[in-house]
Amino acid sequence: VVQKTAATFAPRASTATKNPAVPGTTLYTVFEVQGYVSLLLGGALSFNLIFPSNEPDIWRLMGMWSIWMFTIPSLRARDCSKNEKEALNYLFLIIPLLNVIIPFFWKSFAVVWSAGIVAFFAMYAWKSRNYVHCDLWINAAIILMMDVRHCSNSQPG
Repeated sequence: VVQKTAATFAPRASTATKNPAVPGTTLYTVFEVQGYVSLLLGGALSFNLIFPSNEPDIWRLMGMWSIWMFTIPSLRARDCSKNEKEALNYLFLIIPLLNVIIPFFWKSFAVVWSAGIVAFFAMYAWKSRNYVHCDLWINAAIILMMDVRHCSNSQPG
């Protein structure tokens, strides 16, 4: 169901061509760098570090949605393993739910972005089955969330 739904809203090429973004190519590197830079830039926007404002604005909103708008599509565009593609498909469906539901309970762009990051790393951990390495990422994400709670309480808005 997830694969079909993700394919409906984030379709692949209609022809039976091989993905040119294979590991080792410039295109693969561009997509990967674009994905992770957008992740970091989105965090900086969500945490109000770039274009700071005391009011909710389009920049913070863009930062909150950056994982779904830029990171996931960039990483999906690469030729990646079946497990990674599946993780990205799940994230493509989960992130919008988080971004819409969380603000009803907690009105913080940083918290919403951080929840997306936790989902991102948790999904990769679940799909990679490399628990030793991924536990480190999950613990880092939990620490980040605790820090976000502290920061969001001290920021106006």
